[in-house]
Amino acid sequence: MNILDKIISRKKEELAFSKSEVPIQQLKDSEFFGRKGLSLKETLKSKSGIIAEFKRQSPSKGIINDKVSPLEVIAAYENFGASAVSVLTDLDFFGGRFDDILSIRNHIHIPVLRKDFMVDEYQFYEAKSIGADVILLIAACLSPQQVQEFTALAHELDLEVLLEIHSEEELQHLNPHIDFAGINNRNLKDFKVDLQHSVDLKNMLPEEILSVAESGIYSEEDFKYLKEKGFDGFLMGEYFMKDENPGNKFSEFVSHVTI
Repeated sequence: MNILDKIISRKKEELAFSKSEVPIQQLKDSEFFGRKGLSLKETLKSKSGIIAEFKRQSPSKGIINDKVSPLEVIAAYENFGASAVSVLTDLDFFGGRFDDILSIRNHIHIPVLRKDFMVDEYQFYEAKSIGADVILLIAACLSPQQVQEFTALAHELDLEVLLEIHSEEELQHLNPHIDFAGINNRNLKDFKVDLQHSVDLKNMLPEEILSVAESGIYSEEDFKYLKEKGFDGFLMGEYFMKDENPGNKFSEFVSHVTI
């Protein structure tokens, strides 16, 4: 069993508990469920193009930074030009929690991506209830039919959809209704990073689809290379979070790679 299989297995256990404790109607009654979502489509090209991530840890790197608060970091991301923020909500493998989004929602004015392993309709109601604007669908753990059904549900809930792929085979998960195609530079099954593989895959996408390079961007050179190859957005977390002051690291990075 690879790490992705372990994460999905654990996620299904968590969901069984959550669904027994908090019914969907209770999620619909939450503070943020009725709010109008912010559009990443609108902010992606009007700002830096970077979806800056708050991430405490990962299965491949262990603890990255567990000393800073979400609001402190994310407010700085917004202040220095992030197009959106990505917040991990998986606890066991990434140290994330719903409060990381709830604590920032009333304080920032750019889209929030709930980054998690979405395998059940219930999670979309969760995402809406905590104030997310965008959700991530990972092709590696879904069927093309599930992607289509989940995309429709997300749009019903006023959530945009970032579909993540990593292989040519996963191109079959694309459909005309997704909002963005994310290409993960890191293979979720073995965590190897290959930027050229991502560029090759991007060249197979329909031209009209907005593309986002995800993960494994470790330098200004990596960023510039992917931008030159035509990516519209860039999801980055570890590069900033491994610094003791992620906000300052983000500010420094943006000043060097944007004009």
